[in-house]
Amino acid sequence: MNRYRSFLDVVIFLGTVAGVVALDRSTKIFFSSFLDHGESLIVIPRVFHVTLVHNTGVAFGMFKDNGFVFLVVPVIALGLLMYNVYYYYKFGELDRSYIVAFSLILGGAIGNLIDRITLGHVIDFLDFRVWPVFNVADSAITLGAILILIKCLPSAQKELIRKHPHS
Repeated sequence: MNRYRSFLDVVIFLGTVAGVVALDRSTKIFFSSFLDHGESLIVIPRVFHVTLVHNTGVAFGMFKDNGFVFLVVPVIALGLLMYNVYYYYKFGELDRSYIVAFSLILGGAIGNLIDRITLGHVIDFLDFRVWPVFNVADSAITLGAILILIKCLPSAQKELIRKHPHS
């Protein structure tokens, strides 16, 4: 791998992580500054509201009020994610789409972890009325996971065809 490619990959990775954390933090601070917990601002009636929620659970409010577990598990997950990126980057060329996907997930995880550590809950505010209230960090994590899934699907299909050519 050439030095330029390596440097650019690091810039993409760190820039995406920092961008997600900055956008997540700034939107949480912004909406928390003028909305009270549970207060809702109608943007598009019955479609999209901005509703300030303090989420003590995991993604989309599941498993509320499990406290310490939700500090330990994200820290372990962050460590594993960073090791995964380091390992694949060090020992093989990591496709840029994976770099972006991993950095979206890492940035989102860091954004929500900052809330858990400093506030004891995660600030959520994007409310589409048909889905639990979420935030920028949750969106980045979901988008990163979708990118990885999309990248993995063609590989999985090729592997199935190779193993079972007449199926």
